[in-house]
Amino acid sequence: MKKILLTGVNGQVGHALQQKLSNHQVFALNRDQLDLSDKDAIRRVVKAIQPDLIINPAAYTAVDKAESEPDLAYAINAIAPQVLAEEAAKLNAALIHFSTDYVYDGSKIENYVETDAVNPLSVYGKSKLAGELAINVVGLPHLILRTSWVYGAYGKNFLKTIIRLASERYSLRIVADQFGAPTSSESIADAVIDLFNTWQPLELSQTGVYHFTNQGKTSWHGFSSEIVSEYNRLAVSKSLQMLKANVENIEPITTADYPTPAARPANSTLSNQKLKQVFNVSLPSWQQGLQQVMQSLV
Repeated sequence: MKKILLTGVNGQVGHALQQKLSNHQVFALNRDQLDLSDKDAIRRVVKAIQPDLIINPAAYTAVDKAESEPDLAYAINAIAPQVLAEEAAKLNAALIHFSTDYVYDGSKIENYVETDAVNPLSVYGKSKLAGELAINVVGLPHLILRTSWVYGAYGKNFLKTIIRLASERYSLRIVADQFGAPTSSESIADAVIDLFNTWQPLELSQTGVYHFTNQGKTSWHGFSSEIVSEYNRLAVSKSLQMLKANVENIEPITTADYPTPAARPANSTLSNQKLKQVFNVSLPSWQQGLQQVMQSLV
């Protein structure tokens, strides 16, 4: 049994992890209990708990808002991970930190591998990359898990937005020229538990960055279409009301048709081969991940 400090339990991944870590002594903290923008508060909390392992899924994730709040984004996404790593190192503890596909610029046609050059386009992506680099400098046993397009049954996310819009409207317009892997918080939590079976923190060859997403590739339009299709399929099987929108009425649009303050990578699909090779851990396909989440929502 590990003594684990888990941050961000009001977030999607933190909440899912808290549900899965019942076999360990978990100190699960929300934003009110641990303000990651306060370096001194972080140090006090880690010293008080003295964990064997810190898991940090907490982040500033408002991608567009970060463009106008760079100081806060960097405080939470870059400085806080550094402080967590420094305090963990003092205790000879390990760290699992979550990062993002937005560290890449999306210009690569194939799936990104961990050794590809990083070039974030947004403040959010730059702040997350700064957090990765800061952890690496500290030099403690750690895993940095880059995930993408996170959603789940808990919290606010793209999945729930599409279901809400499709219940209100007969047609939707969704970006079709950005590609990635929708990844459920439930899939992430399950795979972290699997990691515990093979990760040996003192084996420094295992320390480093790993891509950590559901398998496969789609666009936001493709993801939306699958959400609506799966919802309506389940609604029919359970004799529930279907959504107003159907797949035929989801119109593909371009990124230029839907401008945002922060630039997004055109392709941020990540290869998970390294994760499989080192730990024999893999996440299911994005379609399977979606089906699992939808079963709990419909």
